[in-house]
Amino acid sequence: MSTQRFAGKVMVVTGAAQGIGRSVALRAAAEGGRVLFVDRADFVSEVAAEAKGADTAGFVADLETYEGAASAMAFAVSKFGGIDVLINGVGGAIRMRPFGEFEPAQIDAEIRRSLMPTLYTCHAVLPHLLKRGGGTIVNVSSNATRGIRRVPYSAAKGGVNAITQSLAMEYAEHNIRVVATAPGGTDAPPRRVPRNTAGDSEQEKAWMGDAVKQVTESTFFKRYGSIDEQVAPILFLASDEASYITGSVLPVAGGDTG
Repeated sequence: MSTQRFAGKVMVVTGAAQGIGRSVALRAAAEGGRVLFVDRADFVSEVAAEAKGADTAGFVADLETYEGAASAMAFAVSKFGGIDVLINGVGGAIRMRPFGEFEPAQIDAEIRRSLMPTLYTCHAVLPHLLKRGGGTIVNVSSNATRGIRRVPYSAAKGGVNAITQSLAMEYAEHNIRVVATAPGGTDAPPRRVPRNTAGDSEQEKAWMGDAVKQVTESTFFKRYGSIDEQVAPILFLASDEASYITGSVLPVAGGDTG
């Protein structure tokens, strides 16, 4: 396998300040990509600067708005001259609780967080990929389309799967591949910015424990995956090594297909 799979490629990675997105963006840069790290966290440029010797930049955008998605794509084009690959890493359950305990505003917040950024960025990047003559979109979904304590998040990720499959069918004639991974539970460093900025109550922590137990027991390996175990398949799908794969959602969850 080439260690410079992305030489000459311009890549946009969203959710690049923390978690899986951060590791994806840094490894893509290490493999020769010219990478725009996008996040609404203001320290995203610090993360981009960790890719020593690589051609990277950070960009702050709220991808829960269409304006944020469009501005990120426009900046990538102005900075690097075009876009070849978009990797959508924004998302994540804000709260864990039984569905009946969700307030309507909380349901809306989960959909905005884990569905709309992917929908918006896929739309905003299309003109740039078409101008390039093709390209690749990799969406980071979740195997939590089947799981407890996060029904609104599950619905959002089911939507990501539908976007992936339908967009792939519609734009294959334009040489645009659209694929996704569906990570299971993943061990990640503590977040600098928590998903639930209000903090979790003791009851919410207990509900989260229920979800963690279910996720762990649903895998064949009875453990969470590592960040590296999630990054590798994402970047494989983003690379030319996966040139005949489109419309697929690859479970990366230790045997749990969601």
